[in-house]
Amino acid sequence: MPTGKLHGRRIVVTRPQAQADKLCEAIMVRGGEPVRFPVLAISPAVDDSDLLDAVARLDAFDVAFFVSPNAVQYALDFIMTRRSWPPHVAVATVGKGSERVLGKFGFERVIAPQSGFDSESVLALPEFGADVIAGRHVAIFRGDGGRNLLGETLLARGAHVHYVTSYRRHCPELDPLPLLDRAQRGEIDAITLTSSEGVHNLAGMVGRRGLETLRDIPVFAPHPRIAAFAREAGFTDVIETAPGDTGLMEGIEARFG
Repeated sequence: MPTGKLHGRRIVVTRPQAQADKLCEAIMVRGGEPVRFPVLAISPAVDDSDLLDAVARLDAFDVAFFVSPNAVQYALDFIMTRRSWPPHVAVATVGKGSERVLGKFGFERVIAPQSGFDSESVLALPEFGADVIAGRHVAIFRGDGGRNLLGETLLARGAHVHYVTSYRRHCPELDPLPLLDRAQRGEIDAITLTSSEGVHNLAGMVGRRGLETLRDIPVFAPHPRIAAFAREAGFTDVIETAPGDTGLMEGIEARFG
């Protein structure tokens, strides 16, 4: 007989398709059933002019900051096939997932917060203090848009900030009816939401009536900002967890285990 703390629990995983495997496996190991419903799609940038410019100007940068594993993968896949990485350009990121992907590209020295997984945590690092970063050129590799807190704060601290669009984020074309049908039958026990943009996309994908169907299902969010967006969207039972997949699993197990 199957066992595990999440035995019989059906948990919606909304991460992009290519980044959902780890969380799905963690749910299955504990006896649960992951229900894949990606609310964010990732693809190459429509216009690669930013990346081409970064290839040409890379030597002029002092720090390259990657906002996510996607930023690392798409940017370095493009850059490293065209030139080598200048040894003097420091590499920075946030999150263990991004650090792992940087490691696959051979970067052993990565500037990253050891606790906290957001821009505020990065800005608290001594390497990004005003006395250190003033006058330095920082390239921020990111998707098409996103939060500007990091760049704006670095500009205020005297840095020269260069945004590099490295990939495209968009809402998937996915039929929500199978998910809503399962929810109506009581076959969905929890929803994980891992980005504020994902909350917005989910609301748009299922529509007002769909949100009414989902609103009372427990939602697990690994950051206070995401949790706040989920509450604003109309979800009534939002649980804020510690960061990352580990934090999500701890929160889910605490609720159901």
